Amino acid sequence: MKKRPVPIGEVKLNSLAKKYIQQILATNRLTYGPFTQKLEKMFARLHRRRWAIFTSSGTGALLCGLASLKERYGWRDGDEVLVPAISFVATANVVYHLRLKPVFVDVEPVTYNLNPQEIARHITKKTRAIIPVHVLGLPANMPAIIKLAKKYKLKILEDSCDAMFVGINRRPVGSWGDLAAFSTYVAHLLPTGVGGFLLGNDKKIESMARSYLFHGRSDRYLSVNDENQKNKSVIRSRFQFDRLGWHFRLCELEAAIGLSQLASGDYKKQLSRRQRLAKLLIRLLKPLANQLQLPEAPAGFEHAYMMFPLVIKDKRIDKWELIYFLESCGIATRELLPLLNQPAYKKTFGDLEDKYPVAKMINRQGFYFGCHPYMSVADIRFIAAKLYEFLQK
Repeated sequence: MKKRPVPIGEVKLNSLAKKYIQQILATNRLTYGPFTQKLEKMFARLHRRRWAIFTSSGTGALLCGLASLKERYGWRDGDEVLVPAISFVATANVVYHLRLKPVFVDVEPVTYNLNPQEIARHITKKTRAIIPVHVLGLPANMPAIIKLAKKYKLKILEDSCDAMFVGINRRPVGSWGDLAAFSTYVAHLLPTGVGGFLLGNDKKIESMARSYLFHGRSDRYLSVNDENQKNKSVIRSRFQFDRLGWHFRLCELEAAIGLSQLASGDYKKQLSRRQRLAKLLIRLLKPLANQLQLPEAPAGFEHAYMMFPLVIKDKRIDKWELIYFLESCGIATRELLPLLNQPAYKKTFGDLEDKYPVAKMINRQGFYFGCHPYMSVADIRFIAAKLYEFLQK
């Protein structure tokens, strides 16, 4: 059997990243510093927000963001947050870990995003927020979600860990909600190895989030340039902790890798290549449309194609046999973000899957593979050929 390694994602450092890293090593300053600050400002500007905080993961961004909303608006333990029934586990996990209650909402059958038509029936007197997810690079229906949030006076934390630099009618993801969380993990759209961002406009929430991010330290200390201070209040605050936080800060090295992609414009080229490769694969697979549901973006919605999702429409096709076949050919795959059928979720929340028929269908029939900028046209044609080979047996 012909085999060709096609990984989920890949990272290559450009020459500017290597230059920045050498500059950092020459200064001996590895912790929060000028590269992180510049990266935060540039990323915030690209997504039309007043501030951005560089974190060690998208999960850390979600956790600090939701914790800050809970503190800012006085939410109580047990208050409810709406989350989609299809997502990476971090989306609902952070709700649970903050002693809030995740309330699952079914998703749309074609976009796999939170279905706005399903939201209202899950809202109660205890509902406080919605966390829409831009699944695998396709923006959720934010105009409809915003309308509902305003009607019911709910806050919005966008889970944009799968999407950046795209939007709806030219308004970027991350600019719609009260806060937005992004990921810069290795297979994502601005890969720094590990990392993420929290974005927003409210300066009080920024202060809270930066504190949560760094063990809950006093914001009097967070806002200064570390040790070079003579202010007595700042000196006294260096070991003052105003809240119970975590440690989600990153080093200057990761910031340099991210900044190099923004400053050089490589992020635009990488996004454009993902989109071209995805469109080629969609065109090649069109004759299989009766058997496979291909990615589809609504009018005005721009897809980043962080990954390339497929849902099997023909129930005679065994998903796992297809996945095993693709893996044997070297094509790396993942399931399409199953959540409610996870063992930990069944143990914690009970067997909920039957209440969410679209999510259940995606859990049974969905998977994805990579669509990253370092793939070649030959890789795309190889994937298409292997899908034809299996489906036309």
